[in-house]
Amino acid sequence: MKKVVFSVLFTALFIGLLPARVVHRIIVEGIINPVATEYISDAIKKAEEADAELLVIQMDTPGGLMESMHKIVKAIQSSGVPVVVYVAPSGSRAGSAGVFITYAAHVAAMAPSTNIGSAHPVFGGGPTGGQPDSTSSKTMMEKVINDAVAKIKSLAEKRGRNAEWAEKAIRESANITEKEALKLNVIDYIAPSLDSLLTVLDNKKIELDIGVTKVVHTADAQVITYKMSWRQQILDVLSNPNIAYILLMLGIYGILFELYSPGAILPGVVGGICLIVGLYALQTLPVNYAGILLIVFAIILFLLEIKIPSYGLLTIGGVISLIMGSVMLFDSPLPFLRVSWQVILFVVGLSVLFFVFAIGMAIKTHRSKPTTGSVGLIGEIGEVYKPLNPEGTIKLHGEFWKAVSDVPCKRGQKVKVVEYDGRSLIVKVEPLTTD
Repeated sequence: MKKVVFSVLFTALFIGLLPARVVHRIIVEGIINPVATEYISDAIKKAEEADAELLVIQMDTPGGLMESMHKIVKAIQSSGVPVVVYVAPSGSRAGSAGVFITYAAHVAAMAPSTNIGSAHPVFGGGPTGGQPDSTSSKTMMEKVINDAVAKIKSLAEKRGRNAEWAEKAIRESANITEKEALKLNVIDYIAPSLDSLLTVLDNKKIELDIGVTKVVHTADAQVITYKMSWRQQILDVLSNPNIAYILLMLGIYGILFELYSPGAILPGVVGGICLIVGLYALQTLPVNYAGILLIVFAIILFLLEIKIPSYGLLTIGGVISLIMGSVMLFDSPLPFLRVSWQVILFVVGLSVLFFVFAIGMAIKTHRSKPTTGSVGLIGEIGEVYKPLNPEGTIKLHGEFWKAVSDVPCKRGQKVKVVEYDGRSLIVKVEPLTTD
């Protein structure tokens, strides 16, 4: 009896000394961009350092940038821990770049009521399968498609998945549900929850690309979810085309207002910050420089409208140029990589008001006659306090000024300021006729 009790205690103590098994999870929602690439790459490194059983990438994406997708695929292929892509929760999708990432994963799973597909590459502002504008464009588009097909076929063969459907997803934008995906051998499992998926994967052998086969123990593993860092969250928000566009315009307007109204300070500071952050955000997006040039040209036309009377022609040209530049700013036909029409129309309307009223009023103020300081005294009427013969003193706005007159002036006589020579508060006056 004692031996049995001792064996049980020893076994319990031995199990207690074993390191806890952990599974790492990250949640990727939205566009596949450089921020998502960094997030996934960092998660793989953390999972390797913690010797996690596996890393689960819970994904819901409409797609994203091909360059970012390629970097994520390379990170998964070089991972030292198994990577599971789990398209979840219900209603999620793995579109475009998400198809490649799913095929690259060591294990692919989907939740009920999800879909995968539409991996047709896009190129130069239009779908690669659309009507090309020239023979060279058509040739380049075909190269993009063929490269994508070769890439996903390679991944399919490596993971033992359906290469034929993968090619259809690229060439024909095929899209299927989770049940069809399982039937066609596009994914490995359908799992209603992460716990059920980990239960299914328990004791499975997973072959890694680095030449190692790992048996995972996930049934009772602790799941640790890593969220984006605050820095990554900020950058992810900034990578939204609408946010980047608004920051760019605010930066330009703030600096222009500061230039036309020096000393305001706040518009210049805010404009400088917005412009720098906006330019950084543009680095994460497929920018079309023709769009930027059209926006700059529109601003020039708005400024010329203020200085040159064109009866609204320059304003109309500026509005057209700004709309075209805003539409062309991001070189992608995908809605989530373009500026929305609501934002464009709002910014165009705000721009017209800004240049017509804000900048216009600033220029009008600069052109108006000064009303303060010594310069503002010119044209004012004063009263002689100490007779001018030719020098003396006048009283103006309750202040006493040294004055010089070409003709003698008596005390109490009204005089008009006609000049200020800038030397020691001496003014030249001309006498007014008196009754």
